Amino acid sequence: MENKLFIYNTLSRKKELFEPINPPHAGMYVCGPTVYGDGHLGHARSAINFDLVFRYLQHLGYTVRYVRNITDVGHLENDADTGEDKIAKKARLEQLEPMEVVQYFTNRYHKNMEQLNVLSPSIEPRASGHIIEQVKMAEDILASGLAYESGGSVYFDVEKYNKQYHYGKLSGRVIEDLMANTRELDGQTEKRNPFDFALWKKAQPEHIMRWPSRWSDGFPGWHLECSAMSAKYLGERFDIHGGGMDLLFPHHESEIAQSVAANRTEPVKYWMHNNMITVNGQKMGKSLGNFITLNEFFSGEHPSLTQAYSPMTIRFFILQAHYRSTLDFSNEALQGAEKGLSRLVNARKTLEKLRPSDTSTADIASLKQACYDAMNDDFNSPIVIANLFEAVRIINSVNDGKEKLSTPDLTTLQETFTTFMDDILGLTSEESAAGDSGVLEQLMQLILELRKNARAAKDFATSDKIRDELARAGIVVKDTKDGAVWGRE
Repeated sequence: MENKLFIYNTLSRKKELFEPINPPHAGMYVCGPTVYGDGHLGHARSAINFDLVFRYLQHLGYTVRYVRNITDVGHLENDADTGEDKIAKKARLEQLEPMEVVQYFTNRYHKNMEQLNVLSPSIEPRASGHIIEQVKMAEDILASGLAYESGGSVYFDVEKYNKQYHYGKLSGRVIEDLMANTRELDGQTEKRNPFDFALWKKAQPEHIMRWPSRWSDGFPGWHLECSAMSAKYLGERFDIHGGGMDLLFPHHESEIAQSVAANRTEPVKYWMHNNMITVNGQKMGKSLGNFITLNEFFSGEHPSLTQAYSPMTIRFFILQAHYRSTLDFSNEALQGAEKGLSRLVNARKTLEKLRPSDTSTADIASLKQACYDAMNDDFNSPIVIANLFEAVRIINSVNDGKEKLSTPDLTTLQETFTTFMDDILGLTSEESAAGDSGVLEQLMQLILELRKNARAAKDFATSDKIRDELARAGIVVKDTKDGAVWGRE
């Protein structure tokens, strides 16, 4: 391929040339949400950053299988091996079935992702739907001698694993420091070491979410889900594993250990981690009580907000920072993002009205290549945006009669905006986003009417062609006694 992409690999701590294991296919697994509350800006950052990766890999011509999980079991309070399951706790307090809680927050998450123009993943598995795979992996790790059963629970033996491999290679942690600094906690006496982690937990009598196993009625540990589901859908070794920096230890570190113990191979070629959202220098999160939900951003109904911010303003705000850098929230920063996005959108409208000249005074080809160079340098979206603002300057200068663009350069500039603003950065105009569903419905009714007329005229070739072409676009047409109806696959 013409463009050589370099990715910063957390494991090697350097930028590496992206070379998929099975080109032109690429496998990517990203830790998705734990569905026990509304999403906040940190969730949006991870989703948008890896949406950028997904979009660009597809743009380069790779066939990407993007797996983003839903954690709906095994995530205990304080992310430890003790306490109550967060989803089960909410279900108990509100007298609901746990899966009602899961579905409610999953639907809200999907709605937020749609608002932010985040593409759907190829596969979105739930932990609760893969208990069999997790039990099997726990059994394989037990068979390797790197786990042990204790009181109906199964724990990973970190110290024993470290003697054969290296626990801490991803995060830089040293096991001797873990041994010195980790205190014994109440309720964890069944562990050999306090830093051992659960593969399977015996459920207490009051625990709602439980499944049978040969060890006990219980549930899988939080770390095990990603190892089991990534192996199922991407194989024992795949290209990219992503997630937030806060997951690097212990979650991703433990994933490596589990996969190596079960499959005798390193699971991931490139580890990617996006950095945190901060508020006055502190991480934004529920545990600190300083988080703002996405719905609150969109409505403006939060004491820390001076106004409502549109989904595209949030997306643009996040993409203005490189995914590996911290991003500090403030109303001023969001208002600046709002103005910046407005400049891009207005320049885009002006661009459509420009008329070409015989000659050019601007080097559009170099500008376009600069955007590619930025993306190829570890998905450097801020530099892409800076180049688009240089394009804004050129557009306004041409519109004012101070510069000229020839027909080829004008076409290239229009293509550059479409490629980078729409396809790669995923920035749509608010007017477009608001009107898409209504326009689509009108178009579909027109198409179905044309198909109905073709069938009435016994022109079944045309009727079938319309149906088949819609199917290729992901739209299914069903004929009922009351007429044709349509829906997405």
